[in-house]
Amino acid sequence: MLFAALFAACTPRQVTPPEPKLELSTVSFSELPGWANDDQSAAYETFRDSCTAMQKRAPTAAWTLGPLTGTNADWIDICRQLQPSATTAEARAFFERNFTPMLVTDRGDEAGLITGYFEPELKGSRTQSARFSIPLYRRPPDLVTADLGLFRADLKGRSITGRIEGNRFVPYPARAIIEQGALAGKKLEILWVDDPIETFFLHVQGSGRVVLENGEVVRVGYDAQNGQVYRAIGRDLVERGAIPADQVTLDSIVAWLRAHPAEAQDVMNKNPSFVFFREIKGRGPIGAQGVPLTPERSLAVDRKFYAMGMPIWLETTYPAGNARAGQPLQRLMVAQDTGGAIKGVVRGDLFWGAGPVARAGAGAMKQQGRFFVLVPTRALRISSTVTSLQAG
Repeated sequence: MLFAALFAACTPRQVTPPEPKLELSTVSFSELPGWANDDQSAAYETFRDSCTAMQKRAPTAAWTLGPLTGTNADWIDICRQLQPSATTAEARAFFERNFTPMLVTDRGDEAGLITGYFEPELKGSRTQSARFSIPLYRRPPDLVTADLGLFRADLKGRSITGRIEGNRFVPYPARAIIEQGALAGKKLEILWVDDPIETFFLHVQGSGRVVLENGEVVRVGYDAQNGQVYRAIGRDLVERGAIPADQVTLDSIVAWLRAHPAEAQDVMNKNPSFVFFREIKGRGPIGAQGVPLTPERSLAVDRKFYAMGMPIWLETTYPAGNARAGQPLQRLMVAQDTGGAIKGVVRGDLFWGAGPVARAGAGAMKQQGRFFVLVPTRALRISSTVTSLQAG
């Protein structure tokens, strides 16, 4: 009671949490939970896609985790060993031969949040009509992204997006302003769709399929974002008492929005982030690395801590509603994407694919999990040698 009285009598101080810090510790493949039970041949094919993007980078290009993970040349050497196909045993041997697993922690904390995303499907048209009245916009020509690392070394890897107005760099309009017609008449529309709620979640997912009236399926993918900070509307619905915190899922949010049409747009506009799309030909959807995503093998991560193409062993559980709910979900993933809400060291977003099962899995997923990154063994040896020389 004394503590409560003292606490009530004082103004609580705001405690700033420490900056996230990635820390690594070496483990063996036998210590990866479920490693012997995974079909690594699926990740082998996914890693092959990432290798096509890596080979376009300069050999001397450094990776996000620094000298510990070598240069791009170390990764290209590994990529050259890939065969046209591999059995599970061959794929497992490939990863064990070339990589060393390392447990990821945030200042010693192993546990993190694993969510999911999917490729939604909407109905649409290439022309505007009374039914198809909601536009999907391409990237506006006045959208500018500035690399802050060019101005200050301590801002390397960070950027800011806006537009030039006179001689000033100003924020780009937020979702609410764009929804009110800020981009109308600029001939930026690539498609027109019919459902504002499904369109909102297309923006959240970043890519999807649009089925036209003639049956043609058009794939759209992320091209740019307005630079506004992403806000999860589930949090707003919890704060207003609309949905209990432990019941927030994609389905529960959609159900509330459909049941409250007069309030739905205002709630969606609380997320100021707005995505611009491009039409994708061939395989898709395309992730941030510029390669097609693989269902249940592609992972979105925070690019501040991970480089695109890095293999990551994921240890988590299947979400509620899945046939294997609560059971271990342990498999080799490849970092191929990112997202506005994916911030942190042990923070991942698992790509589930397309269709009802993928939607259900992604919508319900908010599991605890752990990461183990696979780093080139050759780079580790070089790093250790350099450290020994410096110590000597």
